Amino acid sequence: MQLRTALLAAMLVTGPADLAKAASPANTILPPAVIFATSTGYWEESRADIAIERAPGGGDPGKAEPQPRRGYYKLFAVRQPDRTSKIYLQQIAQAESGPEIVSSVELHEFTRLKPYVTDIRPEGSTGMAQQPGLFATVYLKTDPNAEAEGWTVLIDELGEIKIEKSTN
Repeated sequence: MQLRTALLAAMLVTGPADLAKAASPANTILPPAVIFATSTGYWEESRADIAIERAPGGGDPGKAEPQPRRGYYKLFAVRQPDRTSKIYLQQIAQAESGPEIVSSVELHEFTRLKPYVTDIRPEGSTGMAQQPGLFATVYLKTDPNAEAEGWTVLIDELGEIKIEKSTN
């Protein structure tokens, strides 16, 4: 019984040390300036969206036609030195080798507001949406002492982005 107690105590003592190593600043996965992020919605290409370049005189019959890509969106806020934030939208492809960034864009509509972001939330947390696109709400303040207000980020099935103040 004493041996079992000693082994349990040893595991409890060494366990937190292993956790401390995993969380070391040198191995940071997400920069500390990223204060809110959500991955939500989805997108997919149709075969018509894929540009296929062929050499004059025909294509290479040995090459397979490229498959349409699909993936999801990521919306995140990055805190600036003045405590305001910039908000970015990424399009992430689900590739065989893992997630790949297809595009990354700063949403200048938010940058012009010099917002203090307090939260970013997807439309729902129940799983994959039924329609392509994105719907998320960014909660922000333009004055650090004011109440937060919601702004929606909407991407329709055609990939058009709309950003507008929420109406409740």
